[in-house]
Amino acid sequence: MVFKLSKRLAFPDPHLGEPDGLLAIGGDLSIDRLLLAYSYGIFPWYAFKRQVIEWWCPMQRFVIFPSEIHVSHSMRTLINKDKYRISINEAFEDVIRNCGKLREDEEGAWLGPEMTEAYIRLHEQQFAASVEVWEDDKLVGGLYGVALGKCFFGESMFSLVPSASKLALIHLAWFLEERGGLMIDCQFETPHLKSMGGRYISYEEYMNIISQE
Repeated sequence: MVFKLSKRLAFPDPHLGEPDGLLAIGGDLSIDRLLLAYSYGIFPWYAFKRQVIEWWCPMQRFVIFPSEIHVSHSMRTLINKDKYRISINEAFEDVIRNCGKLREDEEGAWLGPEMTEAYIRLHEQQFAASVEVWEDDKLVGGLYGVALGKCFFGESMFSLVPSASKLALIHLAWFLEERGGLMIDCQFETPHLKSMGGRYISYEEYMNIISQE
């Protein structure tokens, strides 16, 4: 079942959503609603060309555990060359705008102005973070997502040079592992993420991890 949200700050039981994970439509992109959503593993997909906010919560979650990140031989070689500099939260707005710009012409594009501004507001309140990849002074890749507790909820990534987004993800996993981070939520499976250690867990296990202090 797909529910229609009202102005009330609440979500239906995620178990009642569609088999593909679509749970609800409507509502808004306020900080409070976004934080409530992520705390239950619900994430928005704003089809901005149709002006519809969709809320998704799959019962099988595709995640990467920081300690399980797979670094291929070619990626280790690239890292050892020190060709790129990696930073965290140095250019959040540039990262999210690059992610949106690279996808704005795609069917079902979701990272329009409203979503972009919503995540910038989350970042200003220290609930969203970015990882940047630099070649000299040029931003050539990165990723961003929501950071709650010991978990990171990945939203989007981009590369202007080969493997830049992979570099960002590897460094995110290493950063989280060093600081007791528990999980990176990838939202949906891709071959790219599966090759780097992504795997499925149940929603129940997922929520147990999110709830850990």
